[in-house]
Amino acid sequence: MLHPARAGWSFVRPSVIPGFGLTMGYTVVYLSLIVLIPLAALFIKSATLPFDEIVKIATAPRTLQALSVSFGSSLIAALVNVVFGVIVAWVLVRYRFPGKRIMDAIVDLPFALPTAVAGIALSTIYAPKGWIGWLVGPSGPLHLGWKIAYTPSGIVVALIFIGLPFVVRTVQPVLEEFEQELEEAAATLGANRFQTITRVILPRLAPAILTGFSLAFARAVGEYGSVIFIAGNIPNKSEIAPLLIIIKLEEFDIPGAAVIATIMLVLAFVMLLVINLIQAWARRLYGDL
Repeated sequence: MLHPARAGWSFVRPSVIPGFGLTMGYTVVYLSLIVLIPLAALFIKSATLPFDEIVKIATAPRTLQALSVSFGSSLIAALVNVVFGVIVAWVLVRYRFPGKRIMDAIVDLPFALPTAVAGIALSTIYAPKGWIGWLVGPSGPLHLGWKIAYTPSGIVVALIFIGLPFVVRTVQPVLEEFEQELEEAAATLGANRFQTITRVILPRLAPAILTGFSLAFARAVGEYGSVIFIAGNIPNKSEIAPLLIIIKLEEFDIPGAAVIATIMLVLAFVMLLVINLIQAWARRLYGDL
């Protein structure tokens, strides 16, 4: 009798955990209802407008400025969070000090705190008469002349606040599993501290840092609650794109709001795609180090 393998037949080895068909079907249905169908409806609603009207809304100075404020502020905030998030993660992993657990819990505070409460707190502190706002303002003792609240700078501060935990919690587990023997070997071979950080530690952390950056950036782009209280919401100056969408909806201009939302979706998807490609390249480059 001819053996099945010699006859060209192939068999799929049964999984230890059965139910792939059911769970896969549930996953597809769930993603369709929660993600794919709403996004498709967004594109369909935008397509109800004539093409010249879509171009008019997309190229309006107010729309372009709102998109610039949202994406520019999100990019700056994510870059700042990368620097200080790595430092915070390093301190929490490598050092022991009194109050470490309290500091570790404070990192997660933006996750638990309602964004509206965070916005009110930040605007109170950074307002011209607030503690920090008065300290760095024109009439403060430092005489720096900075105005943070109700300006684009306030938007960046709010986005830094809500995005920091993403970087810390992404880098922290990688640092905990990092082999300190590599640092000792680098020191033994004559590397100074700066060379050890730049050539041994940071390359191994690069994929995690890029992941934290992408998460913080994606979170910041769509942020609304914590921003509107500190931004000032001045058109063509400190107005974010999500607020402009809300204004369109309040004016019953649903297709116009859909157009702006679609533009935000496409831009965010393109930027995240580029970040993911860079992240995959970093994993291939440093994954075997």
